Amino acid sequence: MFCPEPVFRTKIELERMTVGNTLKVIADDPASEEDISRWVNRTGHQLLEIKKSDKDIEFTIKKVK
Repeated sequence: MFCPEPVFRTKIELERMTVGNTLKVIADDPASEEDISRWVNRTGHQLLEIKKSDKDIEFTIKKVK
């Protein structure tokens, strides 16, 4: 999927979750690193970790509010 789809799906999943839970997102679009990181910071959640492999970027996000 290409952005903004990963951001949109991340938003939907975080809305379903309870505060304090974490979400793992795996994306293969290089633009998602910047897009998801900015969105997480802008919405007040916490980006706990970013892991990069040859083709994927894995985000661990904590729902804060």
